[in-house]
Amino acid sequence: MRFPEPPEPGRADEVRRRFADEARAERPDLAELCLLVGAAADGTLDDAGMDAAQVLLDELAGRLPFRPGGPLPWATALAELLGGRCGFRGSPGDYQRLESSLLHAVLRRRRGLPILLSVVWMEVARRAGAPVHGVALPGHFVVGFGPPERQVLADPFDGGRVLTGTDAQLFVAGATGAPLDPSMLSPADPLDVVLRVLNNVRAWAAARPERSDVALWSVELSLLLPSHPARLRYERAQLLVQRGDFLAGAAELDAYADVVAAVDEPSASRIRGQAHAARAMLN
Repeated sequence: MRFPEPPEPGRADEVRRRFADEARAERPDLAELCLLVGAAADGTLDDAGMDAAQVLLDELAGRLPFRPGGPLPWATALAELLGGRCGFRGSPGDYQRLESSLLHAVLRRRRGLPILLSVVWMEVARRAGAPVHGVALPGHFVVGFGPPERQVLADPFDGGRVLTGTDAQLFVAGATGAPLDPSMLSPADPLDVVLRVLNNVRAWAAARPERSDVALWSVELSLLLPSHPARLRYERAQLLVQRGDFLAGAAELDAYADVVAAVDEPSASRIRGQAHAARAMLN
Protein backbone atom coordinates (compact mmCIF):
# COMPACT_ATOMS: atom_id res chain seq x y z
CA MET A 1 0.00 0.00 0.00
CA ARG A 2 1.42 3.42 -0.95
CA PHE A 3 1.01 6.03 1.77
CA PRO A 4 0.71 9.75 1.01
CA GLU A 5 4.00 11.64 1.21
CA PRO A 6 4.14 15.08 2.90
CA PRO A 7 4.76 18.20 0.78
CA GLU A 8 8.07 19.96 0.25
CA PRO A 9 9.24 22.19 3.14
CA GLY A 10 8.05 25.47 1.58
CA ARG A 11 4.55 24.12 0.98
CA ALA A 12 4.51 22.54 4.44
CA ASP A 13 5.31 25.91 6.04
CA GLU A 14 2.54 27.58 4.04
CA VAL A 15 0.04 24.92 5.11
CA ARG A 16 0.99 25.43 8.77
CA ARG A 17 0.57 29.21 8.50
CA ARG A 18 -2.84 28.86 6.90
CA PHE A 19 -3.90 26.25 9.44
CA ALA A 20 -2.90 28.52 12.34
CA ASP A 21 -4.76 31.48 10.82
CA GLU A 22 -7.93 29.48 10.21
CA ALA A 23 -7.83 27.90 13.68
CA ARG A 24 -7.80 31.39 15.20
CA ALA A 25 -10.50 32.82 12.96
CA GLU A 26 -13.69 34.09 14.59
CA ARG A 27 -15.61 31.22 12.99
CA PRO A 28 -13.15 28.50 11.94
CA ASP A 29 -14.07 26.65 8.75
CA LEU A 30 -14.13 22.93 9.63
CA ALA A 31 -13.82 21.76 6.03
CA GLU A 32 -10.90 24.11 5.35
CA LEU A 33 -9.05 22.94 8.47
CA CYS A 34 -9.56 19.28 7.55
CA LEU A 35 -8.37 19.95 4.01
CA LEU A 36 -5.26 21.65 5.39
CA VAL A 37 -4.62 18.52 7.46
CA GLY A 38 -4.84 16.66 4.17
CA ALA A 39 -2.40 19.08 2.54
CA ALA A 40 0.07 18.50 5.39
CA ALA A 41 -0.15 14.76 4.75
CA ASP A 42 -0.31 14.63 0.97
CA GLY A 43 2.07 16.67 -1.14
CA THR A 44 -0.12 16.15 -4.22
CA LEU A 45 -3.01 18.13 -2.70
CA ASP A 46 -2.57 21.67 -3.99
CA ASP A 47 -4.88 24.69 -3.71
CA ALA A 48 -6.80 23.61 -6.81
CA GLY A 49 -7.45 20.22 -5.22
CA MET A 50 -8.65 21.84 -2.01
CA ASP A 51 -10.99 24.11 -3.97
CA ALA A 52 -12.32 21.09 -5.87
CA ALA A 53 -13.14 19.35 -2.58
CA GLN A 54 -15.09 22.39 -1.38
CA VAL A 55 -16.95 22.51 -4.70
CA LEU A 56 -17.86 18.83 -4.37
CA LEU A 57 -19.34 19.49 -0.92
CA ASP A 58 -21.37 22.33 -2.45
CA GLU A 59 -22.57 20.06 -5.26
CA LEU A 60 -23.62 17.33 -2.85
CA ALA A 61 -25.58 19.86 -0.80
CA GLY A 62 -27.34 20.96 -3.97
CA ARG A 63 -28.63 17.42 -4.48
CA LEU A 64 -30.57 17.40 -1.20
CA PRO A 65 -34.30 18.16 -1.10
CA PHE A 66 -35.16 21.75 -0.25
CA ARG A 67 -35.71 21.90 3.52
CA PRO A 68 -37.24 18.42 3.95
CA GLY A 69 -38.59 19.16 7.44
CA GLY A 70 -37.51 18.50 11.03
CA PRO A 71 -34.48 16.62 12.37
CA LEU A 72 -35.58 13.13 11.30
CA PRO A 73 -36.40 14.07 7.67
CA TRP A 74 -33.02 15.83 7.44
CA ALA A 75 -31.20 12.77 8.81
CA THR A 76 -33.11 10.53 6.40
CA ALA A 77 -32.37 12.76 3.41
CA LEU A 78 -28.64 12.80 4.18
CA ALA A 79 -28.58 9.02 4.61
CA GLU A 80 -30.39 8.46 1.31
CA LEU A 81 -28.03 10.77 -0.59
CA LEU A 82 -24.64 10.20 1.02
CA GLY A 83 -24.98 6.69 2.39
CA GLY A 84 -27.33 5.37 -0.29
CA ARG A 85 -26.84 6.98 -3.69
CA CYS A 86 -23.22 8.07 -3.13
CA GLY A 87 -22.05 5.12 -1.04
CA PHE A 88 -20.21 6.98 1.73
CA ARG A 89 -19.59 4.61 4.66
CA GLY A 90 -16.83 2.88 6.57
CA SER A 91 -15.46 -0.59 7.28
CA PRO A 92 -12.96 -2.06 9.78
CA GLY A 93 -10.20 -1.93 7.17
CA ASP A 94 -10.47 1.84 6.98
CA TYR A 95 -8.84 2.13 10.40
CA GLN A 96 -5.58 0.87 8.85
CA ARG A 97 -5.37 3.61 6.22
CA LEU A 98 -3.99 7.11 6.72
CA GLU A 99 -6.27 8.27 3.88
CA SER A 100 -9.27 7.51 6.11
CA SER A 101 -8.34 10.59 8.17
CA LEU A 102 -7.87 12.93 5.20
CA LEU A 103 -10.97 14.74 3.97
CA HIS A 104 -9.96 15.04 0.32
CA ALA A 105 -9.21 11.29 0.18
CA VAL A 106 -12.48 10.41 1.95
CA LEU A 107 -14.39 12.45 -0.63
CA ARG A 108 -12.59 10.58 -3.41
CA ARG A 109 -12.77 7.07 -1.95
CA ARG A 110 -16.13 7.52 -0.18
CA ARG A 111 -14.63 5.60 2.71
CA GLY A 112 -13.20 6.83 5.98
CA LEU A 113 -13.20 6.88 9.75
CA PRO A 114 -16.40 7.82 11.61
CA ILE A 115 -15.22 11.36 12.34
CA LEU A 116 -14.21 12.15 8.74
CA LEU A 117 -17.44 10.73 7.36
CA SER A 118 -19.24 12.82 9.96
CA VAL A 119 -17.39 15.90 8.68
CA VAL A 120 -18.72 15.12 5.19
CA TRP A 121 -22.26 14.76 6.60
CA MET A 122 -21.98 17.99 8.60
CA GLU A 123 -20.50 20.08 5.80
CA VAL A 124 -23.02 18.90 3.22
CA ALA A 125 -25.93 19.33 5.64
CA ARG A 126 -24.75 22.76 6.80
CA ARG A 127 -24.53 24.01 3.24
CA ALA A 128 -28.10 22.84 2.66
CA GLY A 129 -29.38 24.67 5.74
CA ALA A 130 -29.83 21.69 8.07
CA PRO A 131 -29.61 22.08 11.88
CA VAL A 132 -26.58 19.79 12.20
CA HIS A 133 -23.67 19.30 14.60
CA GLY A 134 -21.08 16.71 15.51
CA VAL A 135 -21.47 14.48 18.56
CA ALA A 136 -18.22 13.12 20.00
CA LEU A 137 -19.38 9.91 21.63
CA PRO A 138 -16.49 8.06 23.31
CA GLY A 139 -14.94 5.80 20.70
CA HIS A 140 -17.37 6.68 17.90
CA PHE A 141 -18.14 10.05 16.33
CA VAL A 142 -21.67 10.61 14.97
CA VAL A 143 -23.79 13.54 13.81
CA GLY A 144 -26.81 15.12 15.45
CA PHE A 145 -29.73 16.94 13.86
CA GLY A 146 -31.97 19.41 15.66
CA PRO A 147 -32.04 20.91 19.18
CA PRO A 148 -31.22 18.83 22.29
CA GLU A 149 -34.85 18.16 23.14
CA ARG A 150 -35.54 16.76 19.65
CA GLN A 151 -32.06 15.57 18.67
CA VAL A 152 -31.78 12.80 16.09
CA LEU A 153 -28.45 10.97 15.87
CA ALA A 154 -27.11 9.35 12.71
CA ASP A 155 -24.04 7.17 12.15
CA PRO A 156 -22.25 8.06 8.88
CA PHE A 157 -19.87 5.11 9.33
CA ASP A 158 -22.96 2.91 8.88
CA GLY A 159 -24.23 4.86 5.87
CA GLY A 160 -26.14 7.38 7.99
CA ARG A 161 -28.26 4.90 9.93
CA VAL A 162 -30.50 6.73 12.40
CA LEU A 163 -29.60 5.67 15.94
CA THR A 164 -31.90 4.78 18.78
CA GLY A 165 -31.12 5.71 22.37
CA THR A 166 -30.01 2.14 22.94
CA ASP A 167 -27.53 2.37 20.03
CA ALA A 168 -25.85 5.40 21.58
CA GLN A 169 -25.72 3.71 24.98
CA LEU A 170 -24.06 0.66 23.44
CA PHE A 171 -21.40 2.80 21.73
CA VAL A 172 -20.53 4.44 25.04
CA ALA A 173 -20.62 1.20 27.04
CA GLY A 174 -18.39 -0.53 24.49
CA ALA A 175 -15.81 2.27 24.62
CA THR A 176 -15.82 3.09 28.34
CA GLY A 177 -17.82 0.45 30.20
CA ALA A 178 -19.84 3.32 31.67
CA PRO A 179 -23.40 4.47 30.99
CA LEU A 180 -24.25 7.26 28.56
CA ASP A 181 -24.08 10.70 30.18
CA PRO A 182 -26.32 13.40 28.62
CA SER A 183 -23.29 15.70 28.36
CA MET A 184 -21.84 13.30 25.77
CA LEU A 185 -24.60 14.34 23.37
CA SER A 186 -23.56 18.01 23.35
CA PRO A 187 -22.52 19.58 20.02
CA ALA A 188 -18.79 19.21 19.39
CA ASP A 189 -16.78 22.38 18.86
CA PRO A 190 -15.17 22.46 15.37
CA LEU A 191 -11.67 22.85 16.82
CA ASP A 192 -12.23 19.86 19.09
CA VAL A 193 -13.24 17.90 15.98
CA VAL A 194 -9.98 18.87 14.28
CA LEU A 195 -7.94 17.91 17.34
CA ARG A 196 -9.67 14.53 17.40
CA VAL A 197 -8.87 14.06 13.68
CA LEU A 198 -5.22 14.82 14.41
CA ASN A 199 -5.27 12.44 17.38
CA ASN A 200 -6.37 9.70 14.97
CA VAL A 201 -3.48 10.55 12.64
CA ARG A 202 -1.05 10.39 15.58
CA ALA A 203 -2.47 7.01 16.62
CA TRP A 204 -2.00 5.71 13.07
CA ALA A 205 1.61 6.91 13.03
CA ALA A 206 2.35 5.58 16.54
CA ALA A 207 1.71 2.06 15.25
CA ARG A 208 4.20 2.65 12.42
CA PRO A 209 7.54 3.90 13.79
CA GLU A 210 8.87 4.28 10.26
CA ARG A 211 6.33 7.10 9.73
CA SER A 212 7.58 9.42 12.47
CA ASP A 213 7.30 12.18 9.84
CA VAL A 214 3.51 11.81 10.00
CA ALA A 215 3.58 11.80 13.79
CA LEU A 216 5.64 15.00 13.81
CA TRP A 217 3.50 17.09 11.46
CA SER A 218 0.30 15.95 13.18
CA VAL A 219 1.68 16.99 16.58
CA GLU A 220 2.86 20.31 15.18
CA LEU A 221 -0.57 21.07 13.70
CA SER A 222 -2.19 20.13 17.02
CA LEU A 223 0.08 22.62 18.79
CA LEU A 224 -1.20 25.38 16.49
CA LEU A 225 -4.74 24.97 17.83
CA PRO A 226 -5.68 27.58 20.47
CA SER A 227 -6.42 24.81 22.99
CA HIS A 228 -4.38 21.60 23.13
CA PRO A 229 -2.88 19.23 25.71
CA ALA A 230 0.39 20.63 27.09
CA ARG A 231 1.96 17.17 26.91
CA LEU A 232 2.03 17.46 23.11
CA ARG A 233 5.16 19.58 23.54
CA TYR A 234 6.83 16.61 25.22
CA GLU A 235 5.67 14.33 22.42
CA ARG A 236 7.11 16.72 19.83
CA ALA A 237 10.42 16.81 21.67
CA GLN A 238 10.62 13.02 21.73
CA LEU A 239 9.87 12.85 18.01
CA LEU A 240 12.60 15.40 17.21
CA VAL A 241 15.14 13.31 19.14
CA GLN A 242 13.89 10.13 17.51
CA ARG A 243 14.39 11.72 14.09
CA GLY A 244 17.94 12.82 14.92
CA ASP A 245 17.31 16.52 15.60
CA PHE A 246 18.96 16.25 19.02
CA LEU A 247 19.52 19.95 19.76
CA ALA A 248 15.97 21.02 18.89
CA GLY A 249 14.56 18.07 20.81
CA ALA A 250 16.69 18.85 23.86
CA ALA A 251 15.64 22.51 23.80
CA GLU A 252 11.98 21.46 23.62
CA LEU A 253 12.48 19.04 26.52
CA ASP A 254 14.04 21.79 28.65
CA ALA A 255 11.18 24.16 27.83
CA TYR A 256 8.61 21.53 28.76
CA ALA A 257 10.49 20.77 31.99
CA ASP A 258 10.20 24.43 32.95
CA VAL A 259 6.43 24.18 32.58
CA VAL A 260 6.20 20.92 34.53
CA ALA A 261 8.44 22.17 37.34
CA ALA A 262 5.69 24.38 38.70
CA VAL A 263 3.61 21.34 39.67
CA ASP A 264 5.96 18.33 39.63
CA GLU A 265 9.68 18.98 40.20
CA PRO A 266 10.71 15.29 40.18
CA SER A 267 9.17 14.83 36.72
CA ALA A 268 10.79 18.05 35.54
CA SER A 269 14.18 16.77 36.72
CA ARG A 270 13.64 13.52 34.84
CA ILE A 271 12.77 15.43 31.64
CA ARG A 272 15.90 17.60 32.01
CA GLY A 273 17.87 14.38 32.24
CA GLN A 274 16.36 13.31 28.92
CA ALA A 275 17.41 16.65 27.42
CA HIS A 276 20.98 16.10 28.65
CA ALA A 277 20.99 12.60 27.15
CA ALA A 278 19.74 13.98 23.82
CA ARG A 279 22.61 16.51 23.67
CA ALA A 280 25.07 13.74 24.54
CA MET A 281 24.04 11.92 21.37
CA LEU A 282 25.90 14.58 19.41
CA ASN A 283 29.26 13.39 20.81
